[in-house]
Amino acid sequence: MVNKGMGQSPKRYAAIAGALALLAGGAAAIALQDGRKVGYDDTPFLPGGKWRVHDGRRPQPKVIEPGTSSTQEQAGKPPSDAVVLFDGTDLSKWQTDGGRPARWKVENGYMEIPKNGGTLISKVEFGDCQLHVEFAVPDPPQGIDQGRGNSGVIIMGRYEIQVLDNYKNETYPDGQCASIYGQYPPLVNACRKPGEWQTYDIVFTGPRFDGDKLVRPAYHTVFHNGVLVHNHTEVMGAMTHRALPTYTPHGEKGPLVLQDHGSPVRYRNIWFRELKGYDEP
Repeated sequence: MVNKGMGQSPKRYAAIAGALALLAGGAAAIALQDGRKVGYDDTPFLPGGKWRVHDGRRPQPKVIEPGTSSTQEQAGKPPSDAVVLFDGTDLSKWQTDGGRPARWKVENGYMEIPKNGGTLISKVEFGDCQLHVEFAVPDPPQGIDQGRGNSGVIIMGRYEIQVLDNYKNETYPDGQCASIYGQYPPLVNACRKPGEWQTYDIVFTGPRFDGDKLVRPAYHTVFHNGVLVHNHTEVMGAMTHRALPTYTPHGEKGPLVLQDHGSPVRYRNIWFRELKGYDEP
C-alpha cells in the first residue's frame, strides 16, 4: 500500500494550481434553460450513464428549504478531538500556491477571498475524515451560472465539493453547489440565500492504492445545511473540468484546499476529525 503523505513540494502545489486553472476555462455553453445556456454537449460521457460531464440537459436537483437559518450562530462547534483549521482569528494554519503565506482577508470571525488572493492550502495534511466547513456566497449576488459565488472545498487537493451560489441560479447540475464536481449533482438543492451562512458536513474516505493499482475508490457522504445530498457516493477520481475523472496514485494524506475562483466567498469555523478504526488509538 502507498501510505506516505504527499509532502510539501513546489511540484505538488503547481499540480494543484494547474488543476484549478482548468476549472476557469471552458467552451461555449449549449443547453438552453430559462432563456439562457448552461453546460456542454461535447464532453465525454460519464461511466455507466447517459449524461456527459457538465451536461446541461441533466435534470436539475429539486429545490428544497433546508430548515432554520443559522446566519449568526456557528452551526457546528468543534468537538474536543477536532483539529481546528480556522477559528476566525488568523491564517497561521494556511498557505497559498507555492507555499507562500496566505493572503485572504480575515475580519469579524471569517476569512474572505480577496481579489487575486490565491487558492488557500492547509499546512496540515489528513485523509479519512469528518470535515466541517461554513461558507457564505456574496450578497448582493453578481453574475450567473458558474460565475456566481464560485469556490470549492477540495479534500486532499483532489476531491472537490463545489461551492457556488445556486439560490435561483441554474448551472450544469454536476457543477452546482454541493455537487461532487464534474461527477454527481447533489440529491437536492439545499442552498440558502446569498449572504446567509451555509454548512458542509462531509464524511470522506480516501482511496487506497497498491503501487499503481487502485484497490479502493474514495467515498463522499455530504450534508449541506443539515440535508443529506450524497450518501456514501463512490468518487470516480480527482476533480477535473470538461474531462473524465481519473485516479493517480498518491499517499493517504493530503491538504484541504479552498479554491479562489474570483468570487469574494467567505469561510469560517473549519475543522476536521481524523477517522480511525475501532481498535486504533
